[in-house]
Amino acid sequence: MTAISERPREYDPIDISSQVFWSTTAPERERTFAILREQRPISWHPTPESGLADQPDDPGFWAVMQHADIVEVSRRNDVFVSGKGVMFGNVPEELLEMSQSFIAMDPPRHTIIRKLVSAAFTPRHVARIEDQIAANARVIVAELAELLAAGGDVDFVSHCASKLPMQTLAQMMGIPESDWDAVVTHANTLVSVADPVFLGDRDPVAVLLDALFALHQEALELAGRRRVEPRDDLMTSLVQAEVDGARLTDAEIAAFFVLLSVAGNDTTRQTTSHAMRALTVFPEQKEWLLADFDGRIGSAVEEFVRWATPVMTFRRTAVAPFTLHGQEIAAGDKVVMFYASGNWDTDVFDHPEQFNLARKPNPHVAFGGGGAHYCLGSNVAKVQLRCLFRELLHQLPTLRVGEPEYVVGAFIHAIRRMPCEF
Repeated sequence: MTAISERPREYDPIDISSQVFWSTTAPERERTFAILREQRPISWHPTPESGLADQPDDPGFWAVMQHADIVEVSRRNDVFVSGKGVMFGNVPEELLEMSQSFIAMDPPRHTIIRKLVSAAFTPRHVARIEDQIAANARVIVAELAELLAAGGDVDFVSHCASKLPMQTLAQMMGIPESDWDAVVTHANTLVSVADPVFLGDRDPVAVLLDALFALHQEALELAGRRRVEPRDDLMTSLVQAEVDGARLTDAEIAAFFVLLSVAGNDTTRQTTSHAMRALTVFPEQKEWLLADFDGRIGSAVEEFVRWATPVMTFRRTAVAPFTLHGQEIAAGDKVVMFYASGNWDTDVFDHPEQFNLARKPNPHVAFGGGGAHYCLGSNVAKVQLRCLFRELLHQLPTLRVGEPEYVVGAFIHAIRRMPCEF
């Protein structure tokens, strides 16, 4: 098969690469995705401008829009690899090494590192920490209730949605409480740098590097303490573990800490915010859930995650020729999975535009489409959502949230702030 550099292609006439496109609303983007799903489920597009490592000679990427194709790419990690980067836009190599840990690795290294850290995320271990998560959720919602009772403007994101995932992450990892807010701030920076409101006139690479260095410093200081004073936490497991007879390096530990700070914090936070907004817009769904919370929260959480789709895109790179949905993919081609499109695929979901907490089955791809890179923290995320919404719907059953203010970007479906009232 001809190399991509010798085979120029015409770009699809529909724009899904520009900052303008990703500045539109999710329903507006979905109208575009629906056209591509129906007419050109595998389409060729110019590489988006990231402002980080723009490459004028980069030929572009294949957009994968249908649910079945996303699952196929996810499970064929022998053909579609992660080691050449997983972000939609290009990112400097040094930033990849500092931030993406094993999600940007391939077997056998990925298999070894994932197995090493997976013990902290098994259903048995998550069950051990569920009581603590539930207690934290109870306190967070009680504090939110006090703020609402006092009157004034209350932001649901900062006073509720962002708190539980950070506390869970901190307690699993062993982060001192005095450092929680700083870790959240730096983690949010990593997923907000494409947003012009957040970035202002700052240099995006400098902003990212500052946040990464701060998170690395936090990780290295914590690792140093755990080598001297081990505890029953994930950082102790990391510093004590051996891989192929060798300890993890400081750089590997720090990169995993960065990954967990983002993946363990921002995705659950965004799902909480989007779900609370949906329960406000569709009050009949809240009433249905409240009628039998314990019996219905399982399917409700799956719909929360599908509806929010907190991670909207992930990239792979083909290392061998492959035919996907009739389209020939060449070795070296970039392939981007659009989870936000796959979760609205009408071939899989009946009326996906409806927020339906009773939806079964619900084979969403919000945690990935399966395969080696399926979200390691999905069990923790579901426990957090169950615990937090139990408290929200019982302590504050008439809580309502207002119009969200969104963060611009193609990676995380992020809400910056959202007012609430009781």
